[in-house]
Amino acid sequence: MNHRFWSSMYLLVTVIALVSLMTVSVAAQAPVSSGKAPATVKDAKDAKKWSAKTPDGQPDLQGYWTNSTYTPLQRPQGVTKEFYTAGEVAQVEKQAAEREAEQTEPGTIADVHYDFTQFGLDRSQSTHATQMRTSMIVDPPDGRIPPVTADGQKRQAERAAERKRMGATTDQVQNMPLGTQCIIMAGSGPPMMPPGYNGNYQIVQAPGYVMILTEMIHDVRIIPLDGRPQLPRNVRQWIGSSRGRWEGDTLVIETTNFNGKNPFQNSSEDMRVIERFTRVDADSIDYRFTIEDEKTWARPWTAVLPLKTSTGPIFEHACHEGNYGVRNTLAGARAEEKRAAEAAAKKVSK
Repeated sequence: MNHRFWSSMYLLVTVIALVSLMTVSVAAQAPVSSGKAPATVKDAKDAKKWSAKTPDGQPDLQGYWTNSTYTPLQRPQGVTKEFYTAGEVAQVEKQAAEREAEQTEPGTIADVHYDFTQFGLDRSQSTHATQMRTSMIVDPPDGRIPPVTADGQKRQAERAAERKRMGATTDQVQNMPLGTQCIIMAGSGPPMMPPGYNGNYQIVQAPGYVMILTEMIHDVRIIPLDGRPQLPRNVRQWIGSSRGRWEGDTLVIETTNFNGKNPFQNSSEDMRVIERFTRVDADSIDYRFTIEDEKTWARPWTAVLPLKTSTGPIFEHACHEGNYGVRNTLAGARAEEKRAAEAAAKKVSK
């Protein structure tokens, strides 16, 4: 057995132990919904206050959730308003679905690992696919990521130069995106950005802890709420180290200690993420996050991304066990190179 197997087993046992602490099941605690969520929830305060509690008195965030959306992180160029009309939302979703359907050509190398005509269904079939917002970013008011600092520009150039030095993504497995290698994906967070597909989460609460299980890559975040100090600065992790607390009915999670190998928007390893989860009704959680990184951006910035109820359970995303995409992509690239070399040789011989 390799270390990945034992790491996975340890993680599974930990999650099972945490879930077993619950004295009442998620289903038993969920109140009966008298109707659907409001068509548009612009802010947590716009909806009726959610009052359900867990047995130990925490605001109840438990259940299955999705963050699938067509809403972009940044406001598109030329768009100057904060919210779309209902008709504009329908048009945005239609155009996005059409782009996804045309993103890959069947039978090509680009089509080996991802078939967006299938994965796009996660968003195009969702009744909450798009917020009315024109961007997730709400601060700065222009809906755009703040200017990059000199340090951030230098680091971005260095990373670009390193990628160029390594060669094409199909030259070797080490050049491929971390998600393709089944190491980590955007949905794991923090922040919890839509991964494109499998954007599903399960939240479980137990005395002193909150667990967030991500379907994509099957990452698990176990966040203590007991006020313990953050890890030492020299202890760095893929998804950072998180500590949580309650501010009224809002769960606040602060995460630091990133290892810098999976930078969010070219962030540094000193990025600090502050997430806020507020249950607004039976079907919605107002999820917003603030990014602080003086080494990368001129000022902090904040984004809003509603979480909507989803049908469980969370299915195992056994990426490592069935990752034929890497092998097939590399094999396809070598086959194309061989055909090109043979064609070049024939041309020379003539």
